[in-house]
Amino acid sequence: MSSDERDDWALFEREMRDVQPIKSEPKVPLGRQDAPEVTLAQRREAAVKAAVGADENFLSGEYVPPLDPHDVLDFKRDGVQNGVYRNLRLGKYTIDARLDLHGMTVEESRRAVFQFVQDCMSQDVRCGLITHGRGVGRERPALLKSCVAHWLPLMHEVLAFHSALPQHGSSGATYVLLRKSERKRQDNWERQHKRRG
Repeated sequence: MSSDERDDWALFEREMRDVQPIKSEPKVPLGRQDAPEVTLAQRREAAVKAAVGADENFLSGEYVPPLDPHDVLDFKRDGVQNGVYRNLRLGKYTIDARLDLHGMTVEESRRAVFQFVQDCMSQDVRCGLITHGRGVGRERPALLKSCVAHWLPLMHEVLAFHSALPQHGSSGATYVLLRKSERKRQDNWERQHKRRG
């Protein structure tokens, strides 16, 4: 120990010589008290529900750029082949799932669109149709349409979308092309390798 350190220690001891420890009774028992198993199970279940529901839904309805009721919605991620997108635009894919947002609030629609995409992915649906309407004559025309156009590109699972053909709702509905699920990709990979083998 250097002389400076010894001097500091001596000074510290001199200053602390009159200090007495504070005596106090423990306020909280430190021993573990087991809660009834039912309570623990209920708390665990509530925590899981809160974690699942704790907004994994990242879509927001706060500011959505407004669209005209008759605007055509179109979006294609990089890497989506032009032929695939053209077939979507022309309504050539089988619509395996539908979601109708008529009569819903923005918040209800936000939850419904998010859940729709998740359900489509879990069921290996590649093409869905969302009917949002045009909102012509409303105080805020094309509100749900604008929300759908804003939300879909935010979702990684969505590869492309386009306003529907007249028989499916025209500019009041949108075709949605979804990624293949991991299971579907694995099935395709195995099928192609069996052909080669």
